[in-house]
Amino acid sequence: MKAAIFFCVLSLYNNQLFSQKKTQNEIRIDELIQKMTIEEKVGQMAQITLDVLGVKDGAEPFVLDPVKVQDAVVKYKLGSVLNTSNNKAMTATAWNEVVKNLQTNSSNTRLKIPLIYGFDAIHGATYVDGATFFPQPIAQAATWNRQLVHKAAEVTAYECKSTGVAWNFSPVLDLGVNPCWPRIWETFGEDPYLTSQMGMQVIDGYQNSLGNKNKILACLKHYLGYSDPKNGKDRTNAWIPENYLREYHLPSFKAGIKAGARTVMVNSGMINGIP
Repeated sequence: MKAAIFFCVLSLYNNQLFSQKKTQNEIRIDELIQKMTIEEKVGQMAQITLDVLGVKDGAEPFVLDPVKVQDAVVKYKLGSVLNTSNNKAMTATAWNEVVKNLQTNSSNTRLKIPLIYGFDAIHGATYVDGATFFPQPIAQAATWNRQLVHKAAEVTAYECKSTGVAWNFSPVLDLGVNPCWPRIWETFGEDPYLTSQMGMQVIDGYQNSLGNKNKILACLKHYLGYSDPKNGKDRTNAWIPENYLREYHLPSFKAGIKAGARTVMVNSGMINGIP
């Protein structure tokens, strides 16, 4: 498959947000991992884009191909699906049908582990027909208004969740430090403090409190140094001094973890020679 594969790692930290129920869930997860084959573990770590599961690439309205879906989810034990720009906006009802179809197939797997479905909704639920669009993060940061950013995140969570999607690849906590990099508009700018403050507001707006039917999971990205590639091109290698990494690039991610973000997307290029 022409798959876009990302590795998202659970943010593991010790704070009082973990309830007894979460502990029971962790026990259940441990039991599942013990039962999993290598193929099932690899499948759970893989993510493909929704368009490769369609009847026809680029066709509108989007229709899932049942053979492709069964092949990906049941045969290859797929763990998650990502929306891309190839998928046009659809109504919340249409998205619910897509997600329901995928989850029905996941219930037919040996361990019945549900799929995780993710949107890239960084300034509103951009894939949902009729959703509210907000200014890009760089413009939100320019307001210096925590309350506005928090409210935008709450609305985005509500409108994403209405589709049956509960995972959002946001906020972008990379610093907008390289003018050649083509994704600066996704960031909250070049200042670590401002980026940290705005990121914390977004995370709280998405997640607080988890379990509420209107809330979604946040995913911090892209850890680490993704926004300062040596040649300025997206998804390419970075060479950043260790002290710069720790003093400028790390604080926003540290703040995001302390704010309770549940997942992290890693940098897809090498940094200082390390993949």
